[in-house]
Amino acid sequence: MTTVASLSLVPHLLIKPSFRCLSRKGVGRYGGIKVYAVLRDDSADYLKDNHHWEALFHVDDPGPRVPIEKGQYLEAKQALDVVRFDIQYCDWRARQDLLTIMVLHNKVVEVLNPLARDFKSVGTLRKDLDGLQEELAKAHNQLYLSESRVSSALDKLAQMETVVNERLLSDGSAFANTADCASLDPSTSLDTTTSTSSTVRVGAKKPKRRSLNISGPVKPYSANLKNFWYPVAFSGDLKDDTMVPIDCFEEQWVIFRGKDKRPGCVQNTCAHRACPLDLGSVNEGRITCPYHGWEYSTDGKCEKMPSTKMLNVRIRALPCFEQEGMVWIWPGDDTPTPTIPSLLPPSGFTIHAEIVMELPVEHGLLLDNLLDLAHAPFTHTSTFAKGWSVPSFVKFLTPTSGLQGYWDPYPIDMEFRPPCMVLSTIGISKPGKLEGKSTQQCATHLHQLHVCLPSSTNKTRLLYRMSLDFAPWMKHMPFMHLLWSHFAEKVLNEDLRLVLGQQDRMNNGANVWNWPVSYDKLGIRYRLWRDAVERGVDRLPFSNEIESGS
Repeated sequence: MTTVASLSLVPHLLIKPSFRCLSRKGVGRYGGIKVYAVLRDDSADYLKDNHHWEALFHVDDPGPRVPIEKGQYLEAKQALDVVRFDIQYCDWRARQDLLTIMVLHNKVVEVLNPLARDFKSVGTLRKDLDGLQEELAKAHNQLYLSESRVSSALDKLAQMETVVNERLLSDGSAFANTADCASLDPSTSLDTTTSTSSTVRVGAKKPKRRSLNISGPVKPYSANLKNFWYPVAFSGDLKDDTMVPIDCFEEQWVIFRGKDKRPGCVQNTCAHRACPLDLGSVNEGRITCPYHGWEYSTDGKCEKMPSTKMLNVRIRALPCFEQEGMVWIWPGDDTPTPTIPSLLPPSGFTIHAEIVMELPVEHGLLLDNLLDLAHAPFTHTSTFAKGWSVPSFVKFLTPTSGLQGYWDPYPIDMEFRPPCMVLSTIGISKPGKLEGKSTQQCATHLHQLHVCLPSSTNKTRLLYRMSLDFAPWMKHMPFMHLLWSHFAEKVLNEDLRLVLGQQDRMNNGANVWNWPVSYDKLGIRYRLWRDAVERGVDRLPFSNEIESGS
């Protein structure tokens, strides 16, 4: 080990006369690859045969530990391990080929060096160059083959992951039983409703690829989807003498503060002549109809009827609560749960912007878009993803039972929080730039909250909150909120033109979830969760804590 440690692994040092590299197939119990280095013997020239050989390192043969015959069954995890071993081997071979090219490049530089030309004839130089060009061409061909092997191995891995994913899509009745399923490694687990005893047949005919059926036109919302707390407004937008009209599940409501300063949510329709109440005003904690002056409190009771005898009249009111700078409502018929989830950014972050937008798209399509990061280098080329390279393989890594995880190779953590929220933390070096391969490697971060309130089957009320864990002074700069609003709208417009196109096709019968692939994992889980809610299952998938109606 001491002699091995003394050998430098820096590529350009490998061409020094003191060392020589040789790689060959080693013979072992399972087979393998060993890399040897010749160490210079001070007592003899290194070209003589009395030099000593020592193994630098050993790379296991990525093949299976036992012979695999055609038709044999492998466990899903074992099959994935075989593919990963293939990728490790191909990656090692590609690095070796690249090293060969670097060595040959150094030789070319040496041949063309002006000092070297003084000691070599033109004929010798031509001969050397011809030989080097031939070797270089061979090395490039070998590198091309290695890259092809890596690409093929990645395709195999994606195929294996897809096979396991399709287990999840094949049986909707199994969604409620995911807690009983055996888990793979939490950092690399796949969507699956089968245990580790599930098998993949080697050499068998490829199964028919499955897809989610999300086709249109958009169906009416299930009543079960209403039995959740929904954030509908930021507290800062609701003053004592103002109101905020909203649409939620095809119904019109208006939010305002009562005499006790607490928010209330009532039907946006006067009981007398169906006049929209948001056209009126708020006085002393009551909302006044602009038609005949009838006044309503936050519980929906009419407390004043000018010019006529007082009658016992009420309009509908929803449970309404204010928490952590947001106003929430419960639009369903079930009894509201006693707790509301927290949507505050992590400790150390300062909220810089809160923006509300009304978008002409169904909220599920918008959530599909927000839960997908693989589209960023292709869609957001003029905003936050400008200059991003296109990775060869994008994955979302998440526990088997979770609705949260992180993106690889992007330094971004993401979570879908029922019923309609997306939270993400992005590691950045400066606004709009990525840094590192994980959020832990980044010194500064951007935290985002997207709330997609289902206004109707073709409209979404979007609440966006942006927070930073650096430069808190920016919050107090004049007109900064206008700058953030402009940037958010620009990013959203890049997505909107695509999602509107999807909605148009879906309304004409197209399925917007054909051919799901590995980076669609979080979006698929959202769709399966929503399907389980709408079907009214007792236990929702992907979380031990999320219950129906919670």
